[in-house]
Amino acid sequence: MATKKAIKYVYFFGGGKADGNESMKNLLGGKGANLAEMAGHPALRLPVPPGFTVTTDVCTYYYANKRTYPKILTAQVNASLAKMEQLTGKKFGDVNNPLLLSVRSGARKSMPGMMETILNVGLNEQTIKGLIAQSGDERFAYDAYRRLIMMYADVVMEKAAGIEPKGGKGIRKVLDEQLEHIKKQYDYKSDTDLTADQLKELVKSYKKTVRKILGKEFPDDPAEQLWGGIGAVFASWNGKRAIEYRRIEKIPHEWGTAVNVQAMVFGNMGDDSCTGVAFTRNPGNGENQFYGEYLVNAQGEDVVAGIRTPAPVNEYSMNEQSKHYTSLEKLMPALYKELYSYQKRLEKHYKDMQDIEFTIEKGKLYMLQCRVGKRNGVAAVRMATEMYKERLIDAKTAIMRVAPNQLVELLLPMLDPKAELTQIVIAKGLPAGPGGAKGRVVFSSAEAVEWASRGEKVILVREETSPEDVDGMHKAQAILTTKGGMTSHAALVARGWGKCCIVGCNDIEIHQEAKYFKAKNDTIIKEGEWISLNGTKGLVYEGQMPLVDIDIEKNQSYKDLMKLVDGVKQIGVRANAETPEDAAAAVKFGAEGIGLFRTEHMFYGEGSEAPLFELRKMIVSKTEKERRAALNGLFKYVKQDVKATLKVMSGHPVTIRLLDPPLHEFVPHDKEKLRQLSKELGISMSMLNRRVLALHENNPMLGHRGVRLGISYPEITEMQVRAIFEATAELVKAGKKAMPEIMVPVTVIAHELRHQKEIVDKVYAEVCAKYKMKRIPYLYGTMIETPRAALRADYMAKVADFFSFGTNDLTQMSFGFSRDDIGGFLPKYLDLKILPDDPFQTIDQDGIGQLIKAGTDNGRKTKPNLKVGICGEHGGDPASVKFCHRIGMNYVSCSPFRVPIARLAAAQAAIEHPRRKK
Repeated sequence: MATKKAIKYVYFFGGGKADGNESMKNLLGGKGANLAEMAGHPALRLPVPPGFTVTTDVCTYYYANKRTYPKILTAQVNASLAKMEQLTGKKFGDVNNPLLLSVRSGARKSMPGMMETILNVGLNEQTIKGLIAQSGDERFAYDAYRRLIMMYADVVMEKAAGIEPKGGKGIRKVLDEQLEHIKKQYDYKSDTDLTADQLKELVKSYKKTVRKILGKEFPDDPAEQLWGGIGAVFASWNGKRAIEYRRIEKIPHEWGTAVNVQAMVFGNMGDDSCTGVAFTRNPGNGENQFYGEYLVNAQGEDVVAGIRTPAPVNEYSMNEQSKHYTSLEKLMPALYKELYSYQKRLEKHYKDMQDIEFTIEKGKLYMLQCRVGKRNGVAAVRMATEMYKERLIDAKTAIMRVAPNQLVELLLPMLDPKAELTQIVIAKGLPAGPGGAKGRVVFSSAEAVEWASRGEKVILVREETSPEDVDGMHKAQAILTTKGGMTSHAALVARGWGKCCIVGCNDIEIHQEAKYFKAKNDTIIKEGEWISLNGTKGLVYEGQMPLVDIDIEKNQSYKDLMKLVDGVKQIGVRANAETPEDAAAAVKFGAEGIGLFRTEHMFYGEGSEAPLFELRKMIVSKTEKERRAALNGLFKYVKQDVKATLKVMSGHPVTIRLLDPPLHEFVPHDKEKLRQLSKELGISMSMLNRRVLALHENNPMLGHRGVRLGISYPEITEMQVRAIFEATAELVKAGKKAMPEIMVPVTVIAHELRHQKEIVDKVYAEVCAKYKMKRIPYLYGTMIETPRAALRADYMAKVADFFSFGTNDLTQMSFGFSRDDIGGFLPKYLDLKILPDDPFQTIDQDGIGQLIKAGTDNGRKTKPNLKVGICGEHGGDPASVKFCHRIGMNYVSCSPFRVPIARLAAAQAAIEHPRRKK
């Protein structure tokens, strides 16, 4: 009888071989899969320190079994440790030649800095002697030891143990203050200035502090350190910051993390050692240039923590803060050349921009990590299109490389350049995130969250950010840090979110307790005062500055991408537009028509006084004669607007919704306007007040609106339809193209559509006769925004040429949620995962989506060529666009500024779920 094969929980890599590969991200996490690929793939086989990955299955087991491990895990870990010892010639826990380990997390999708890392595992009072003998450097050994104690106490003994810091000050902060105290005492600028004896004393002090604050000794046993580290990484998967980041990034909580255990290599062994982070292309603007930063005599965490200003890897990477430093290319030319060749090889292999971490130990280069690099929207579009031109990727891959919401960043407002000419720059830093921003200054993540909850626009100002700041960073308009480079935590996270960000701005000095910062020119900015940032240039200004929109059409990469997009997408994209100006903007953004033109828009805003007065006369009229007189006055305004919009759209369809809002919304409350109305109508104020009072409705959303107005007062429909047909006829007679689509709103039964169609047919015949035309192009349809209309779509389609789903009202009516009042309970619903998303932002595919699908399918059973679209705000949401594609809609319609996003989402939907060509 065959024995059952044991589950493999540990995957080894090193020595030119690997158990796993890049395709195994679900099991090994992104970091583990890429380490295996770098170490073992024949085309790569890079110098990766040997190690092993504990799989995500163990994380799942750990949480399902009261934080315990599978019984066979220890044996598998020990077997991999033995392989590492064989390859390195060192032994874990050995007093003469110790092998030290790093323990790092690694989720399927990169979560930069959100989970834990512990370096130098295996050091104790005995093994440090071996490390000193091995390295010949006592100072280095104690520097490594103090780092281990700080990391282990913080990650394993405090956070993973669930200990709440006293007074909000964690053990890491306490230990860090001790380090800063010694530096201040001896007037040291950098950690590297500390002597071996001072570090030795610091280690003793650290251990005493750990015992005093956490009530436990720092463990001396290397095995206990290793398993403590593994457990802490798994525990950090459900840490507050990791959960918050997953919520923001929509990463599933059930995925879990892997743990990567790797032989330590040391960038802090002196001036011939260093550590760095680099990108195969510039993640800030997408240029095809190797870009990176490094620190001499440092460990990897130092670069991303922003504690010291890093040096550039090459001349291209230099900036204002680092231009005085020697580049790696000049300092270690041979090793730079080797690194350069590896990054080229990695990009060619992965066919995408790579974020790499490397360490040089005593003149030998090691590759510690590679992953697909975070990039902002501007860079994403440029990289995708240029890699396509370079034939590194195909068109479909280029399209899939850009997240639809990243296009928002190309539309991000920037500070008005004219205003910038008149303002004094109070500080300058590194441009880590594009666009402009303005906001009130806050100095902590908690304050950013609290101020933002009150509706305030804030800019988070910190010395450096850490993963604990992730919620505040997300709520802030922008981030400004005094420390850190372009590879720091703040830069990395902001880049991933497309958020305006300036880092390494050492022109300002933060006074945390007094809650103000001081700029080099002595400008003082207190908490709550306004500043403005130019994230594209790294400039800081005092006060509020105006923001202006960027002309996206000047971006060649964007135009190249949209050309690819339009060659692939299978669903049309229209815009919701209320004015000819909106329509022109929609065309500029690539809209193929107007999916929603609201006739009532002319009663709001600039130039609305005259038509609004005529509308009010019509509303308070008591007889058909009074109403028709007011409608005759209104006619010219409706016709004028319709004609101008049809003209702009040059034959592209324009879906014109007949008057929809409840009439009481337009009644004036101003006494002078009421007097004017009573005079115009020739009735007393008391009579007018009675008429106004009669318009009151208890639930106007479900009241006298939409098609109900047209049935109660047919002359209202008649006037609008006449305006549409005459505007179209005049354009056609002038040799122009026009294609109106008349849409009847808030219908529930096909009889309503028939009633209104009789009016449309009568007016159509009259206008054709007036203009001596045999035919005026138009379609007649309805907005499906009530559940009954969706359920009875097969009957509605007998009368309608098209359906447009009004998903805003359909969502309100189906959920029974008032869109205006949902703020009182929706946040709780989302926090508790009662609802996965805000149903007013993303179509609820399981509920509302089923109504839409049933309505579409049943309508087409009656009329196979029925045109179907949506015109609610969901039309600009990528997930909703993809849903509309899958169920076979003809188009989506959204606000003009979301048209590029909808176009890209439509193309991605066609790649993911191609429709069969008819």
